[in-house]
Amino acid sequence: MSDGGSSRAYKNERFINSPDARELRILAEYIEPQTRFRDFNVSDTIVFFGSARLLPMDDASKKLEAARNHGGDVAAAERGLAMSRYYEDARALAAKMTEWSKGLEDTSRRFLVCSGGGPGIMEAANRGASEADGINIGFNISLPFEQHDNPYITRELNFEFHYFFMRKFWFIYMAKALIAFPGGFGTLDELFESLTLIQTRKLNKPLPIVLYGKEFWDDVLNLDALVKYGTISASDLDLFHITDSVDDAFEYIVGQLTENAITKPGGIL
Repeated sequence: MSDGGSSRAYKNERFINSPDARELRILAEYIEPQTRFRDFNVSDTIVFFGSARLLPMDDASKKLEAARNHGGDVAAAERGLAMSRYYEDARALAAKMTEWSKGLEDTSRRFLVCSGGGPGIMEAANRGASEADGINIGFNISLPFEQHDNPYITRELNFEFHYFFMRKFWFIYMAKALIAFPGGFGTLDELFESLTLIQTRKLNKPLPIVLYGKEFWDDVLNLDALVKYGTISASDLDLFHITDSVDDAFEYIVGQLTENAITKPGGIL
């Protein structure tokens, strides 16, 4: 039957991108990922948060050499090289978690490494999982700068969101553990929203959180001050585990998952 020159509403890009269709766009960012996860038999994730600005150690070394040889910002390049250890640690931890996950006796794909899909720590996580021959997930976000999808995400599980809140929903809904590496506003936002959901018992599942990089987190967060002033309870400091060690982070997360999640697929938010 002819459309008589008209177009179907769902093919009308002007309408789909209009304020009137916002509910449809939000719903699409819920249903489409859900469909892909079902099709690929994905049950849950281990989420890596962290800065998009951190470089692999070899790239940071080259940048420092170039700064020294060509009159660049040597101090910034030295800082970049020092911070690159977190890229390499995230890469190693993601590989270790992936190898462990692949060894589980389960027909579903469990505890897949998941990141924000961009460069820096996000790339390191997807890269480590890929190097361990594991499928992995990237939840990218449309931004005017910094963010672009990294090449290590499993192609079929590479998402791009428009809405931050839908991206956050999928981060937390699928997560069985969170690892926060040094990062900026985005990392802090994601970390504190996760802690808030746990503290207020909006999550009905255990969600172990690791803060990776003791010196960084001790400098950036003075949560003891919140206890001092009575705005959080002393017991809230037990909601996360701080470490500087790939092996310690791995053992802590595996211990928590073994106790609380191995026989409990999925999650409810």
